[in-house]
Amino acid sequence: MNFHGTKVRQKALTLLRSGARNADVARQFNIPIGTVSYWKHQDRAKRGECPGRVQPPCPRCDGELNHSAYAYLLGLYLGDGHISKNRAMRSPSLSITCAESHPGLMDECEKAMRLVFPGNSVCRVRRKGCRDVKLYSMHMECLFPQHGPGRKHERTIALESWQQDIVDSYPWEFIRGLIHSDGCRVTNWTTRVVAGERKRYEYPRYFFTNKSDDIRRLFTETLDKVGVGWTSLARGSDPFNISIARKASVALMDVYVGPKY
Repeated sequence: MNFHGTKVRQKALTLLRSGARNADVARQFNIPIGTVSYWKHQDRAKRGECPGRVQPPCPRCDGELNHSAYAYLLGLYLGDGHISKNRAMRSPSLSITCAESHPGLMDECEKAMRLVFPGNSVCRVRRKGCRDVKLYSMHMECLFPQHGPGRKHERTIALESWQQDIVDSYPWEFIRGLIHSDGCRVTNWTTRVVAGERKRYEYPRYFFTNKSDDIRRLFTETLDKVGVGWTSLARGSDPFNISIARKASVALMDVYVGPKY
């Protein structure tokens, strides 16, 4: 087996980048044409190119990012989303996990992904009791700089200034994304004695549950900005739950968020 040094490979790549044919480069350096083709493929992959394909532009850097859809998708990502890298795939993937019982949520998630990444395809991966709404893009970490090693509640989660500007402009979309991922609308009930008779009363409320102190803070700060009252409820000794139960606040949430479906 013949091994070719770095200098030979670099000279060959220089010719290939200038438009030389694989066969001509192989003949000039007395290298198998398969080796030249492999070098060319590896070089193009490192530079973000792929034979026969053109990478879609970055929605934020090269295009016009849909801010409303992005605020909603950001909320979904911070709740039930994750970004992963697979060696078999060149592009990182964004997955949002949605329960099978909420087909409308899957539709909303897919719609937001297509609006934020108009040049990319979206798919749904079936899992036990749920589906991952999934998308591949080379620009994933540019759009979601919160990605990092480990679980979200074990690392700092803070918005970049440009993300905060979007959330400030579209607070309800951000709240809606967080509720649709890690929240719910429930109906509580209680009983009271009125005129000697015990009566049952029902009232709706919203819950948001997340282990990350930073994500809960982002949620409650945004609630404050839109005038929604909230309280923190502890599960044991951990205050993982945010409750919205005041009548006026629930009415606001019903107008702009609503239950999952």
